[in-house]
Amino acid sequence: MDAGDEVRQRQTVELLLPMFYADLQSMARRERNRVGAQETLRTTALINEAYLKLRRSEIFQDRRHFLCCAAIAMRQVLVNHAEARRADKRGAGAPHLPLEKALDAAAPSDENLLEVHEALLRLEQFDPRMAQLVMCRFFAGYDEAETAEALGISERTVRRDWIQAKAWLYWQLHPTPPAE
Repeated sequence: MDAGDEVRQRQTVELLLPMFYADLQSMARRERNRVGAQETLRTTALINEAYLKLRRSEIFQDRRHFLCCAAIAMRQVLVNHAEARRADKRGAGAPHLPLEKALDAAAPSDENLLEVHEALLRLEQFDPRMAQLVMCRFFAGYDEAETAEALGISERTVRRDWIQAKAWLYWQLHPTPPAE
């Protein structure tokens, strides 16, 4: 992307953000609640961080594409936040403190979010369309019709793939121990 494209993209995002702010706010609030993000990452902060990522994004085709890109950006922000909290939990180079003096530990939801993110990356390698479907349904909050339109597939295919994707992710997140 050259300098002119970057300026146009920034202007586009600056025009679209106020138009879809209510949608972004509900999406951010839903994602914060889903992953149990703490008060250090408020809804407005999540939208602002996503905005910074969207400014470096590709050209948007339509409203759904913009909101889907925003959902992906929010997911990246939440994952980065959880990884930073996990690094803090692991010490991040700080001197070790006795357990009773340690005040800040990563919430269990941080680990869950990172596990889902890593499983989604594996799903993307296995079946990219199914990973896009999960992004639309889980992170963007699309229903079956919106997901079908966004991906250019039928609603029946969305239903079938959503069942498979959930089963695959469940299998990835809850592996059965080997039989002895």
